[in-house]
Amino acid sequence: MNPLLDRLHPYPFERLAALLAPAVPPAGRPHIALSIGEPRHPPPAFVGAALAGHLERLAVYPKAAGLPALRQACARWLERRFALGAGTVDPETMVLPVNGTREGLFSFVQAALDPAAGGLVMMPNPFYQIYEGAALLAGAEPYYLDTTAATGFLPDLDAVPEADWARCRVLFICSPGNPTGAVMDEACLLRVLELAERHDFLVASDECYADIYLDEDRPPPGLLGAALRAGNTGFRRCVVFHSLSKRSSVPGLRSGFVAGDPEVMAAFRLYRTYHGCAVPEMVQLASVPAWDDDAHAAANRALYQQKFDAVVPILAEVMPVARPEAAFYLWLEVPGGDDEAFARELFAAEHVTVLPGRYLSRDHAGGNPGTGRIRVSLVAELDECIEAARRIARFCAATG
Repeated sequence: MNPLLDRLHPYPFERLAALLAPAVPPAGRPHIALSIGEPRHPPPAFVGAALAGHLERLAVYPKAAGLPALRQACARWLERRFALGAGTVDPETMVLPVNGTREGLFSFVQAALDPAAGGLVMMPNPFYQIYEGAALLAGAEPYYLDTTAATGFLPDLDAVPEADWARCRVLFICSPGNPTGAVMDEACLLRVLELAERHDFLVASDECYADIYLDEDRPPPGLLGAALRAGNTGFRRCVVFHSLSKRSSVPGLRSGFVAGDPEVMAAFRLYRTYHGCAVPEMVQLASVPAWDDDAHAAANRALYQQKFDAVVPILAEVMPVARPEAAFYLWLEVPGGDDEAFARELFAAEHVTVLPGRYLSRDHAGGNPGTGRIRVSLVAELDECIEAARRIARFCAATG
């Protein structure tokens, strides 16, 4: 077997299952799961109708390049959402469909890295585990950029030594961030682009939460917009990842896309031809109306805004709560500082599941930036989120 498999860490939810296994929660309280970022709002009816209406495409082998209609819908959405201007994104050379951002992020690194060259894949810490797994299985060395309260939950790019930037092959950024909800402003994105130009590495921007934000007047900026306004009209060294899972509450559809530098996209398209991961055509055709419609995304976003409005005041009575700029997570500092113990005892006392922060980050010389925090995913229905917040507050009050 591939010896690089031995370098992988257990997935966070495996660790959580082991942590909670001995606990016996109260049977009289229904379980509320806030540990996984799986949207549970009702999906748009028109997506399901489009999927059902194209089942005859089950008889067709899909192509890695995807259908022109989907690539066009993705390109037009990018232009609308990030104010890029009509015709800025070429659907023929700059867009590829993927089976959700998770599959796209992982396969991209395998295509982008020279396995003989080694090098560094930099990523925020804490992070989405696929970044690390993709780097390890590509034979690269993960390099962790701590995102803490002291840095505004963003990577401190200026703290990285020049010698390490020189070894960087891919830099992962995630904005809005998971688990912190922090947003990189355009000045920060321009700094990323300047570093990529100087040190010749690719920027992989995970923007799957781009349409979930709390201030309607301040949608999070994106890497392509920053590149365009910096004069990088060809999006050189830029690759962005988007998905319908969060935006449209259809995680089971497994539909997303990758867009950016045409030279990089051409190589990635070749890789995907052999990788055998083309998106089924009925999924592609169901995705077209989802990317074309912004009203359902706004309605979905409003539901999350209502949850934050309801939940934050309840939790603020018993612990510090920083309302994030975007995404649907709370990144909470727990009383007592032991995130594992807090998650285990909360489950045993209140039948609420949250994720220990240390499971989303890595230990290094400076410690583990996730220790002492929990990630709370506000994905359940509003009344369940309110009930979960009350249970957490009751638990904190009881344990003092």
